[in-house]
Amino acid sequence: MARRIDRDDPVPLDDALGAVVRALRPPSATGATSAAALGGVFGRWTDAVGEGIARHVQPLKLDGTHLVVEVDDPAWATQLTFVEATLRTRLRDVANVVVETFEVRVRRPGRATGSRPDRAMDPGTARTTPATRRRR
Repeated sequence: MARRIDRDDPVPLDDALGAVVRALRPPSATGATSAAALGGVFGRWTDAVGEGIARHVQPLKLDGTHLVVEVDDPAWATQLTFVEATLRTRLRDVANVVVETFEVRVRRPGRATGSRPDRAMDPGTARTTPATRRRR
């Protein structure tokens, strides 16, 4: 007799993450990104690219075989053009992920990796504290 599967029964993490990735991707999206590929890129990034590059370059998004990375300095955007083929090979060998194209974004100064820009404060609503009051 086959056992009935209940929604509350545990499922393997790979299956659960795969379902989440599929649910988040629009039906017309090109290139499937598996949970294993996402885990390979984000979880093994330092192993794949090395500590020197990982200090300055972080993955933001993997869409099929298109990888979006963020660099902390424009010089690293240039540097990546020279090591792109090596990074593709390392990601394939270490993380088991095929990357065909890279998109490089330069982080703006003062922003954390992948963070959203701060909202501007309306000066009319700012409160004055003792530290910010002018002495007369």
